[in-house]
Amino acid sequence: MGTQKEKLSILSEMIAFARVDYSLKESEYHFLLGVASNLGVAKEIFDELLKQKSPKVVLKSQAERIVQFNRLLLLMNIDQEQHEKEIHTLHNIGLAMGLPPSAIGQVLEVMHKYPDKVVPPDVLINIFKAHYN
Repeated sequence: MGTQKEKLSILSEMIAFARVDYSLKESEYHFLLGVASNLGVAKEIFDELLKQKSPKVVLKSQAERIVQFNRLLLLMNIDQEQHEKEIHTLHNIGLAMGLPPSAIGQVLEVMHKYPDKVVPPDVLINIFKAHYN
């Protein structure tokens, strides 16, 4: 997955999103740390991102953007709470990524049908495929 700059940008975006409600819960921190680990970013570097944001890098492929949208969706639901501000912010992030508004809306709607609001990957992919065809 991408360059170190892209990885740090992904994590910075996620940290900023987690703080939309003006706090970073322990469950969110651990989720983000897991994402950092999966991306190959050391804990020390991740902890620095909590203090100083990394420059924004636009993800090139549609697949990378969908994966990032899904990460943000999982992050939003990690604490079992969805605030209107989080949903609105996630919707806007998806739009800024160039994802189809109807697909974003459908994902935000169907998440309520699944345990812990975790949309299965095949369902997520099919939603986006349907909106690109």
